[in-house]
Amino acid sequence: MAEKQKMVKIHILGEPFYVPDGLTIINALEYAGFQLTHGIGCREGFCGACGTIFRKKGDYKLQAGLACQTIVSEGMYLAQIPFVPAEKPIYDITKLPPDITSFKELYPVIFRCVACNTCTKSCPQDLEVMDYVQALIKGDVEKTADLSFDCIRCGLCALRCPAEIVQYNAAILARRLCGRYLLKESRDLTNRVKEIAEGDYDTELDELVKMDEDKLKKKYYEREIKLFD
Repeated sequence: MAEKQKMVKIHILGEPFYVPDGLTIINALEYAGFQLTHGIGCREGFCGACGTIFRKKGDYKLQAGLACQTIVSEGMYLAQIPFVPAEKPIYDITKLPPDITSFKELYPVIFRCVACNTCTKSCPQDLEVMDYVQALIKGDVEKTADLSFDCIRCGLCALRCPAEIVQYNAAILARRLCGRYLLKESRDLTNRVKEIAEGDYDTELDELVKMDEDKLKKKYYEREIKLFD
């Protein structure tokens, strides 16, 4: 006789639901009947679309995470935050110097950082968010770009920041400035861009576009993944 599936009671936007234990929040939402058109993206990766805030039973602490990673638990209260409104200045990267003056002009709020480390604790990627903000305050654009390289811009750091800093937008400017001005030119990248412009991959792209969903999934999951040290 098959073992009965254990169910847990969770609250979604204040409404109670019973869902199978062990599901991610995304799967639990769909099990409960929600049709997700916002706040969902890659499902199996790190696109940053499914930001969620939640509180576990018996825990005073309000936590944040990605719904595709976070497992539901008995008594959890949760609400998705699919979009975090944030300041995003418009700029021309070719007219900005790769130093602190660009951030003084476009993101002066970073200097309000109180080094509380709430942003780092909120990051689902375990990035040292406070460290890259502090590096930026000191004018180290390259270090900021390096520490924030894996940022997926989910917005959870900005959501929890008491100084109301938009860390991830400042970080992406640092990466853009670093890539344009501070890093050495990559011959491989230059060659690949040239190949794309000359249409070397047009045939393969057309084949992918014409594939049905099943074949596309099969090709994706059977692809060779190269790991680098």
